Amino acid sequence: MKTIKLGLVTIIAAIGMISCSSDGDDLPKNDVNPLAEFNLVANIEANGHSLELYSEGKTGFTTGYNELFVRIKNNADDTYYKNPEITWLPVMHMMSMNHSCPISELSISDDYDTVATGYIVFQMPGNTDEFWDITFTYEVEGQEFSVTETIDVTAPSDGKQTVTSFMGSDDVRYVLAMVEPTDPEVAVNDIKAMLFKMESMMSFPIVENYSVALDPRMPSMGNHSSPNNEDLSYDAVTKAYNGKLSLTMTGYWKLNLKLLNGTGEVLKGEDITDENEASSLYFELEF
Repeated sequence: MKTIKLGLVTIIAAIGMISCSSDGDDLPKNDVNPLAEFNLVANIEANGHSLELYSEGKTGFTTGYNELFVRIKNNADDTYYKNPEITWLPVMHMMSMNHSCPISELSISDDYDTVATGYIVFQMPGNTDEFWDITFTYEVEGQEFSVTETIDVTAPSDGKQTVTSFMGSDDVRYVLAMVEPTDPEVAVNDIKAMLFKMESMMSFPIVENYSVALDPRMPSMGNHSSPNNEDLSYDAVTKAYNGKLSLTMTGYWKLNLKLLNGTGEVLKGEDITDENEASSLYFELEF
């Protein structure tokens, strides 16, 4: 579960303002919003409720990894429901087919029982003819409700690739998304990625116990690499792939990758040589 850090003053203020309310209601309308410093990316109104979706670092939905925070407000009295049971399903409506994308379950935050957290990995943006929507099914006060809303998913403003969908040599389609670093520095950075396989058009389970080889290069600087990189290995606790990314100077970097299965077989990507300057599997960043 995601931990939302609240300052001591905020916590004391919140405790002082809590009153006895009906089951499912949380705080009075004057309570401090624990997500006040986050960005409200959507406010969906239906069934007498408002579903508020927040993001910590993004102002909207973008391709790649999106960590989201959800609250459900009772519009009748401006209070928020405690411990709501929520599921979600994003769907891309294409001209010839519909499909979903990798998602997590929505779980209640450790710190605040009106906030549910989870992630969505959008593998492609919408356009004028093809679009994403998201369906929320939720239960509050013993009643189940559902709402579907069209959302605008765009490519990152910098145009850099942080997610890729591809067919492996094993004839399985995979989705690989970079989670970190979000603020790269001239240093050895933690790099984190998540790997999923397309089980069906609507199911993308996490792939465990593979590995991702890493070879970062600067194409504009003779395609030089950097020292002290570490390939990404699977962490069963976070269900992600973690490694070390060495960035020796600012600028544009192509993070060349190779995906290997549990027996070390390369499923996608190539070595960098004098004849081959880039892998077909990669992330990009510029800072």
